[in-house]
Amino acid sequence: MRLATLALLLAALPALRADEGMWTFDNIPVQKIKAKYGVALDAAWLKNLQLATVRFPGGTGAFVSREGLVITNHHVGRDAIADVSTAKRDLVKDGFTAATRAQEIKVPGLELMMLVSMRDVTARVNAAVTPGMADKDALTARRNALGEIRRTEEAKTGFTCEPVTLYQGGEYWIYRYKKFSDVRLVAAPELQMQNFGGDADNYTYPRHSLDFALFRVYENGQPHRPEAILPFSAKGIAMNELTFISGHPGTTYRQQTHAQMAYARDLGIPTQLKLMTRQKAALQVLAATSPEASRIAAEAIDGIGNGYKRLSGQLLGLAKAENLRKVEEAEAALKAATAKDADLQARAGGSWDRVAQAVARQKALLKENSYMGAGRDAMLGRAALLGHALTLVRLAAEEARPSAQRLTEFNEGSLKATKAKLLSPRPIQKPVEGALLLALLQGAQEELGEGHPFVKALLGGRSPEAVAKEVMEGTKLDDVAFRKQLVEGGAAALEASTDPLLGLMRLFDPFNRAIRKQVEDEVTSVFTEHGGRIAEARFKAFGKSLYPDATFTLRLGYGPVATYANGTGTKAQPFTTFMGLYDRHLGWGGNAAAAEEGAWTLPERWLKRQGKLDLATPFNFIYACDTVGGNSGSPVVNVKGEFVGINFDSVYEGQGGYYVYDAETKRAVATDARAILEALRKIMGAGHLADEVLGK
Repeated sequence: MRLATLALLLAALPALRADEGMWTFDNIPVQKIKAKYGVALDAAWLKNLQLATVRFPGGTGAFVSREGLVITNHHVGRDAIADVSTAKRDLVKDGFTAATRAQEIKVPGLELMMLVSMRDVTARVNAAVTPGMADKDALTARRNALGEIRRTEEAKTGFTCEPVTLYQGGEYWIYRYKKFSDVRLVAAPELQMQNFGGDADNYTYPRHSLDFALFRVYENGQPHRPEAILPFSAKGIAMNELTFISGHPGTTYRQQTHAQMAYARDLGIPTQLKLMTRQKAALQVLAATSPEASRIAAEAIDGIGNGYKRLSGQLLGLAKAENLRKVEEAEAALKAATAKDADLQARAGGSWDRVAQAVARQKALLKENSYMGAGRDAMLGRAALLGHALTLVRLAAEEARPSAQRLTEFNEGSLKATKAKLLSPRPIQKPVEGALLLALLQGAQEELGEGHPFVKALLGGRSPEAVAKEVMEGTKLDDVAFRKQLVEGGAAALEASTDPLLGLMRLFDPFNRAIRKQVEDEVTSVFTEHGGRIAEARFKAFGKSLYPDATFTLRLGYGPVATYANGTGTKAQPFTTFMGLYDRHLGWGGNAAAAEEGAWTLPERWLKRQGKLDLATPFNFIYACDTVGGNSGSPVVNVKGEFVGINFDSVYEGQGGYYVYDAETKRAVATDARAILEALRKIMGAGHLADEVLGK
């Protein structure tokens, strides 16, 4: 097909708008950035940003000093802060500052990952698939190939290696990480300063959230000396000034087909919201039993609440007819272009129909998969202890099989990481796990019915409450030493164990295997195979001028500090200030007010030390970088590569950007570096840390 004809056919396809994109570091659009902003990013600048950025569990952070100091969001580090808190010393609620290195608190099990390098292994992975191979067999072949490549890469490099799928299966990569396992809490403000405004202000702007925490990485008992850092800017950022963000955005769905997005709108997201409501209700019942139960359940409750609001925003975006119309029009144009190329038509012409058929199977399997599955969208996905138990139940049997015949997480390439996760020393709260188990059992009983074989097997004629109570009171799997003992004891120890949670997961296992096989054979394999073929069509049209969907891997975004109209008839201010923080506090009646459960109250020291602050100091700012969850804790830098803020949120109107980008509403929100410095020096007694991040 002639290139001119192809160009005409693709004219209907939407071009990248504004500063759209979460770009992999192998494919940064440096020419586009230079053409629009006159900023030339060189390889050294990009490499420094890459190596200074680290991955936290569920979020991002960055090295900000030569002594291994790392910054992230308070809400990203909250689990870790809670892990080193007690009922008598609640560091989440009251905040913490280490006056000396000796006072820094090691967080058990917290690991940070730094991306060292990337390798494209697409050709090797696709070579494992032979012509005529069924979709389900092709999925297995690719997974086994990736597992073997991962194993050999780890053996060769000594790094922690992870397989990465990009462009819906259009590319496969191995990302090599350096892992840091000695991470210590250094400083964090009070929870109320991070959560000022509570749920009412979440995903809104203007904001006043001091959402940061400081940790330090150690190696061999000494502070790590990072190769790359992002020093704080004393000057800060200004309206319309260009910013860059480096981080690990979670999963996006912009390259899904129209059928997949319609499924998410009509069934997928509403089902997830229903499951989250059930889990939150169970945790709230737990929290009401005692002050200590409230403390240990708080993080899980807030996490579910945050996820619920984010998903609700995604649903709002998908419900806008113009958004899915854009997707439908782009899909029609790409189909037309594909049809003009005989080879491409033979390869990908039927792929959209195949994906639609798989979506129909996804719908049919959804209810059972929600309760019998173990993925992130299933009820089991949030329960760490239940996941550990299921891993133990399977470990010996899977290891006895040839690697290519094992479940993916147990093949030779993944087994090391699976065992490391299983034996992580991070504390587990049994009461929280018990509440999540109860929610799963109650939900299965109500949604699948008491006569369903899965329900009958797990409950055995008893109530969900009785089963959950017996299992959680009797299990010892929350003790990492006990889990390690079972692993080292091998098949004999695992088979002989009478731990009740292992017993429950032995009942769970066959049902999970069955639904997992159905989903992989009838849904996932089709999405992978034909998503990859559709990606081939896109590559032929655009090359790599398009970015891949986010996959919780390192990405770069860019855009200026920019306001937006939020539907109120006015524009949001680009910066908020400490003055605005106190105004909002007083406007809601101060600490005597009970509105929204005290969402706008302030800790006592913030009232006593108010006079020390420069109230004109910028607090939060809004900017036009393309972000999603996982970018929490991402460093925001200026053109010099200096740290000017830390990303912590985006606006509710822009949550539809998980599926369809909208330049008018896609705005991110950051805590200003100047606010962090002001708080460290004048409220938190941490002037030494302010000096450290400024390189003094």
